[in-house]
Amino acid sequence: SKAYAENKLLDNVSFSLPKGAIVGIVGPNGAGKTTMFKMIAKTESPNTGEIVVGPTVKLAWVDQHRDCLDPEKTVFDEISDGLDDVQFGKTKIPSRAYCGRFGFKGQDQQKKVGNLSGGERNRVHLAKIVKSGGNLLMLDEPTNDLDVSTLRLLEDAIADFAGCALIISHDRFFLNRVCTHLLVFEGDAKVKWFEGNFEDYENMYLKKLGSAAQEGRRAKFRKFSL
Repeated sequence: SKAYAENKLLDNVSFSLPKGAIVGIVGPNGAGKTTMFKMIAKTESPNTGEIVVGPTVKLAWVDQHRDCLDPEKTVFDEISDGLDDVQFGKTKIPSRAYCGRFGFKGQDQQKKVGNLSGGERNRVHLAKIVKSGGNLLMLDEPTNDLDVSTLRLLEDAIADFAGCALIISHDRFFLNRVCTHLLVFEGDAKVKWFEGNFEDYENMYLKKLGSAAQEGRRAKFRKFSL
């Protein structure tokens, strides 16, 4: 559980990640999604309970601010650390080819990071995170500022990722394409674990509404929104 003064964000939330799960985290702004990330990363602590991260888990976290890039470096140097080859896991490929996987080809690799668009910075972050060797990828609003081609690169990178992923996003179409599970912040500090993507959850939610109406019960429902 987690609260700030009288504002309770998380109340008795409990879940464990299945192997290979890609989990979308959805809910309104200010509900506690990023706070949960910070607790998993041990930069904040819960008020009650504990978060257990297995001894073999290595976090790879891309937050929504993306403020840790060196604006004076080129894209190639920022991603490759100036090395000829990039190694992640058991895979080793030439650094220039690796940059190309994230849409940086030819002269684009010589651009200064400080001159990149928001979408290009996203790609640099993702390239750095994927090669970091982490097996739990944590992405906070990763589709912000992305064009269609870059979004496809992101989806492919997540699909190819060997570990688990937690993804905070308001992009329902993206969540439909990549997620195997959801954590849904439903309000009043309640978080629901759901197996399936956002469309599956929405269909379940609408079915629940329909069942209640058919039973003739007087119930209050609010429209679910990201």
